Amino acid sequence: MALMSRTDGNSWTTGPAPPPPPFTAPPSNRRKSPAKKDNGSSSSDGKSGISGGAVAGIVISLLVVGAIIAFFVIKRKRKSKREEHFEQHQPFTSFPSNEVKDTKPFEESTTIDVDSLASPASVGLKPPAKIERNKSFDDDDDFSSKPVARKSSTKPIKAVVYSVADLQIATDSFSMDNLVGEGTFGRVYRSQFNDGKVLAVKKLDCTVIPFQSSEDFVELVSNISILHHPNLNELVGYCMEHGQHLLVYDFHRNGSLHDLLHLSDEYSKPLSWNSRIKIALGSARALEYLHEVCSPSVVHKNFKSSNILLDSEYNPHVSDAGLASFIPDAEFQTAEQSAGCTAPEVDMTGQYTMKSDVYSFGVVMLELLTGRKPFESSKPRSEQSLVRWASPQLHDIDALDRMVDPALKGLYPAKSLSRFADVLALCVQAEPEFRPPMSEVVQALVRLVQRANMTKKMLDGDASRRGDDQDQDFI
Repeated sequence: MALMSRTDGNSWTTGPAPPPPPFTAPPSNRRKSPAKKDNGSSSSDGKSGISGGAVAGIVISLLVVGAIIAFFVIKRKRKSKREEHFEQHQPFTSFPSNEVKDTKPFEESTTIDVDSLASPASVGLKPPAKIERNKSFDDDDDFSSKPVARKSSTKPIKAVVYSVADLQIATDSFSMDNLVGEGTFGRVYRSQFNDGKVLAVKKLDCTVIPFQSSEDFVELVSNISILHHPNLNELVGYCMEHGQHLLVYDFHRNGSLHDLLHLSDEYSKPLSWNSRIKIALGSARALEYLHEVCSPSVVHKNFKSSNILLDSEYNPHVSDAGLASFIPDAEFQTAEQSAGCTAPEVDMTGQYTMKSDVYSFGVVMLELLTGRKPFESSKPRSEQSLVRWASPQLHDIDALDRMVDPALKGLYPAKSLSRFADVLALCVQAEPEFRPPMSEVVQALVRLVQRANMTKKMLDGDASRRGDDQDQDFI
């Protein structure tokens, strides 16, 4: 029982004290951190913060990966579009050489016979390895790319493969009786086969064309076998048995222009003026084809009158086209360099170009005009070089009359003679940049024929005296 008492007016009891009221925190204006409220809420909030950061990282990573993938997809699409655009708009001359060569027979449809266009050899022929280097034939001093060329040497060559035995029988074991001539690249033999066909077999001199392997010879054959023009002496076949390197060509019974002009005796029939124009024009067209139709261009390097062969109708066929291209300029040396056939820059630098071919063509025109050889040591010193002797007189009509081949006996139109001299004067310019391209030479000769109006009526007298078919119209 509690005892109560009063002290100073205050009452108090000695009994047990009542329980204290529950503790209530005083109010405060300072906000507590959520983490300090209780353990449960703190743990829940922490989990929530970590999940948000992870989600953000994943989203960013996905965006970066997506951007990278999109970049490569766009880049690939642009690349494919560029390649498609390149294929559709690439110029003709920059096509790979094999594609250019495959289209070449169609380009020549204006000058090649219909029969030759229909020939599988002309249409279906694949180009040679060397041409795939996209270089001119006169750039062969870079032998580092030859392995690339040999990759395509296994492509079929549209030429007949002969055995050594066949050619030995046809040439009577390469007897001297069948020797037609000997040129820069070797000897040429007349061959007659069992079917009556007569062909020319060129036995290549390996000291002039050093074949290091059979692939080299196959490459050369590939290069030559794709050259097709009515005024080229085209390849018929080849042989590479037992280390031999033989090329088989068409045989032309009237021989070379050189022999007809310079080795004829008094019983031979001289070439008429009309036949000389015909030979000049056909030879010019052959060089025009090599320079401006072939891709890459073919520099002949060895153009001369002995390499112009004449068929039964005196149509010219340029031989040895593509042979010199296998030899680097620095190693290609011929006797013609000292015989007045080559351009001055070739004698000085040893470099052959299309313009040096133009000069050599001009020398042949001079031979047709004068009947003289390019160089004659038996002449007085001032007349030994045909170009040096004739060039100052080409624009003097009186001097021209004195220069003309006496075998013509004055049977030529004076205006035609003068225009012929004007064309050849441009070709034998000392500076190569002043020489015209062969396409312009062809055009000039065509105009010459048209202006001269060379018809059978004009040449009836000459034709009756000659009694042959040299003077047929050829335009």
